[in-house]
Amino acid sequence: MALPKSSETKKVNLDFNKEFINTFAQNIERGNVEFVNQTLKDLHEADVANLIENLTSDTRTKLIEIESFNIDPEIFIELNESIQSEVLQLLSIESLIKIIKRLESDDAIKILENLSKETKEKVLEKLPPKDKFLLQEGLSYPEDSAARIMQREFTAVPSNWTVGQTIDYLREDKDLPEEFLEIFIVDNDFKPIGTVPSSRVLRTSRDLKMSSIMREMPVLISVNMDKEEVGLTFENYNLVSAGVVNKENKLVGMITADDVVTVVQEEAEEDALRLAGVGDEEITDSVMLKTKRRFNWLLLNLFTALLATWVISFFGASIEQMVALAFLMPIVASMGGNAGMQTLAVTIRAIATKELSKSNFNRVVGKEFLIGILNGIIFAIITAIIVQLWFKELNLSLLIGISMILNMIVAGLFGILVPVSLKKLNIDPALASSVFVTTITDVIGFLSFLGLGSFYFLN
Repeated sequence: MALPKSSETKKVNLDFNKEFINTFAQNIERGNVEFVNQTLKDLHEADVANLIENLTSDTRTKLIEIESFNIDPEIFIELNESIQSEVLQLLSIESLIKIIKRLESDDAIKILENLSKETKEKVLEKLPPKDKFLLQEGLSYPEDSAARIMQREFTAVPSNWTVGQTIDYLREDKDLPEEFLEIFIVDNDFKPIGTVPSSRVLRTSRDLKMSSIMREMPVLISVNMDKEEVGLTFENYNLVSAGVVNKENKLVGMITADDVVTVVQEEAEEDALRLAGVGDEEITDSVMLKTKRRFNWLLLNLFTALLATWVISFFGASIEQMVALAFLMPIVASMGGNAGMQTLAVTIRAIATKELSKSNFNRVVGKEFLIGILNGIIFAIITAIIVQLWFKELNLSLLIGISMILNMIVAGLFGILVPVSLKKLNIDPALASSVFVTTITDVIGFLSFLGLGSFYFLN
């Protein structure tokens, strides 16, 4: 279940202009099969995917309907999820089976994940028993686990084999992967004990044992390990590939660096989008889907904004007495909110990379406290000078200066405490932290500023 890689001969096009896309779309509409097939044949799979994504939905449908258009399976892997799902729905069961058979197991699982339950079952039923078993096993693992990104095609030989036996095996066995950098060395129970670079095999005498030239396994990946943790493991140990073992510590697959690059990218994008409250949104998603995904987040923001407004309502008399308070409120809230988001972004990254731990937590919190004090003092002085020049009211200048310091300290502390607390509650800190941090800084900012204002101007 593997497709020979032929991308080396493909042209790479890093950007498509509007004219090229329009020309390609027009030839699809005209049914110019020869032009369409030749264009797609010449381009790299990733560029073909990009080209398909830039077409309208109707044009994509016509592209699939072109009789002699034979889709390279690798193209499907490059498509974003929403477009991939749309295109897959247009294909027959036979076409889907043909695609899955030609993909490596990890990529085949990605395709199956995007099919409806009914279609998935039909495809699996018509696959060869061996392929069916491997794919069903892969789908049985959690979505974010190492098992979902590992490929089940790998090269392993017994430790007692000689280099000569290994070379003969590599030449003769037709079921081996097309490309591999490392050969796994296993014991009698198929437990991995080391690896040998394929280049070392070619440069070593045939009569030497594989166990004598292997290097011990630096690390093994469990099938249930979170894929984000897999990415960190690769980074920490500078791995090119790693063996994946089941609960009996038997070798069941491997993960390569290119798989990890994809994971790291996806996780980074996911965290960035969640901080903005848009989830797993794609630019190609429909208007209704985008609206639905953003609604809950905006609704939550509405209620938190009402909370801040409710706090302000307690100080109506102070605002009437000193209208300048209303002018200056956004400054305190905005500075606190931005400072909190800075700390929040750094904290979420530290949580994701495991840099924040119990051993350094108190030290990190102390640092953020000091940063809040220093930034608070600096900006308190700057803001107080501006307010004094503007309103020529010393008490008002002192008031906003003190409020700025308090809110900056609160922003720094809660920017780290909120995501850590959510993490302990098994809630994704990237998803919910920004709302809570912004609300806290707004409420504290208004309370300190308007509370002190009431004390100064109503007493």
